[in-house]
Amino acid sequence: MQESNLTDVLEWTPEAEIKLKNVPFFARTQARKRVEQLARKAALDVVTAELLEQARLEFGQ
Repeated sequence: MQESNLTDVLEWTPEAEIKLKNVPFFARTQARKRVEQLARKAALDVVTAELLEQARLEFGQ
């Protein structure tokens, strides 16, 4: 098994974490999952504030 398969955790920049805190608490977990899906689809290792903004526009919220 490859080492990359052992951990599926993405790094979040401090700015991205702050933006995520602006999402209502009840929707935050789902928002995190959707943003991480976008990051993985784009082959990114780090979630940035810009990616959160892109997700917000894409998901229409």
